[in-house]
Amino acid sequence: MGFGEGTMENLVTLSDHFRGKKVLVTGHTGFKGSWLCKILDILGSDVYGYSLKPPTDPNLYEIINADSFVRSKYADVRDIRSMENFFSEVRPDIVIHMAAQPLVRDSYKDPRYTYETNVMGTVNVLECVRSNDCVKSFLNVTTDKVYENREWDYGYREIDPLNGHDPYSNSKSCSDIITSSYRKSFFADGRCAISTARAGNVIGGGDFAFERIIPDCVRAAYSGTPIRLRNPSSIRPYQHVLEPLFGYLGIVKCQSENIKKAGSYNIGPEYSDCITTGELATMFCDIWGRGLKWEGTKENGPHEATFLKLDNSLLKSRIGFSPKWNIEKAVKKTVEWTEVWVNDGDVAGCMESQIEEYAGE
Repeated sequence: MGFGEGTMENLVTLSDHFRGKKVLVTGHTGFKGSWLCKILDILGSDVYGYSLKPPTDPNLYEIINADSFVRSKYADVRDIRSMENFFSEVRPDIVIHMAAQPLVRDSYKDPRYTYETNVMGTVNVLECVRSNDCVKSFLNVTTDKVYENREWDYGYREIDPLNGHDPYSNSKSCSDIITSSYRKSFFADGRCAISTARAGNVIGGGDFAFERIIPDCVRAAYSGTPIRLRNPSSIRPYQHVLEPLFGYLGIVKCQSENIKKAGSYNIGPEYSDCITTGELATMFCDIWGRGLKWEGTKENGPHEATFLKLDNSLLKSRIGFSPKWNIEKAVKKTVEWTEVWVNDGDVAGCMESQIEEYAGE
């Protein structure tokens, strides 16, 4: 299932909404941001980005030469004056806020930077939205980790308490709550639809971050060493990167057409696709082949949740969006992209093909 009456809304229909609109994406140089910019370009949007420069080397943003179709401002979300000037210059119709310090373990190393970026960065973006009446639709992308995690075996619902444990998760809880406050305090007149999206763990081609499971798998595969897992028994809502990105676009579209659909939404896989990190690594090894294996480590790191699932029923009923690709297909598509990249193939073409395949199912 996807958008609408049991079928995926195709790219042609989506482009009817996004074509010609100015869409500003913060954090556009990251893994998810690069994929989102590619989708928006296919849809015919005028794509703008506000972000620091790409965070890794190599990185997906430069691999696909995204600056050829994105007008970028390289700056920090903590810099309110720079952001105000860019908003005034661009006058976007839609804003999708993805800029963040995104890693749990890094948040323990530098909690101040994490809170400054994830909390005050959100305030700065919302202040710019508040002072620019051109913006008609705003989406803040948070995380599945915003919830007070009690290690329950059911999926967290949007009405469950927000109180992330670690500095990253907690800062995103704050970002989510701040967005709700702005919606009620400054946008009750309906001039701009405001929502938050809480997505599960994403995988896909082009993620080069450290201390993420699939990039670690890829690095191990090409170095000829076993994959090393810190928490192989941890359960996470893994999903292909296209799942949340099309979910974000669905929320933006629906709330633009009916502001009553603005709110907070989980975007996660079906429960059957919430698997352990060890199971995910085994799946990657089986699909990759060539004798690749994984092993657990005895590394004593900071606290991380061991059990996390999301209930996606609200997104299904209100937005009409359901997951498309199961976890096995998500891993296969990640390996497909990786092999194209390693062999100096047409990475952008591979992404376009995967986007079209996803949208057409």
